Parts: sequence; structure tokens; C-alpha cells
Amino acid sequence: QLIPLFVIIGSGGVGATLYLMRLAMFNPDVSWDKKNNPEPWNKMAPNDQYKLFSINMDYSRLKKDRPDF
Repeated sequence: QLIPLFVIIGSGGVGATLYLMRLAMFNPDVSWDKKNNPEPWNKMAPNDQYKLFSINMDYSRLKKDRPDF
């Protein structure tokens, strides 16, 4: 009777771990390589989608509203 509990808790832990790994690797707010790309958020285009899920947002129609550095 405990097998479903272990499966559900285990899959939740694996899902949380995978999501944290995705955030650590692909989020522009995190910089692992300080030598080659110290500020990765400056290289993001306005139409790049880096969120996992966005409701009613079309990133292809966004225009650039910030200066180049």
C-alpha cells in the first residue's frame, strides 16, 4: 500500500530536481561562466522566450525597448 506513495513522492522530487537544473542551466539570470559571458541577460533578444510557461504572450511580436551595452 506504500508503493503509490513512494512513486508519487519520488516523481515529485525528480520533477523538482529537473526543474531546478533547467533554471540553473538556461535562465539568463544565472551566470556560471564569468570569463566568457559575465552578463548573459544583456545578450537576450526581446523575442527570446526563457520562461517555461507563459499565458497569452507572443514573444515574436515584441520590439526592443532597451539600449545596447
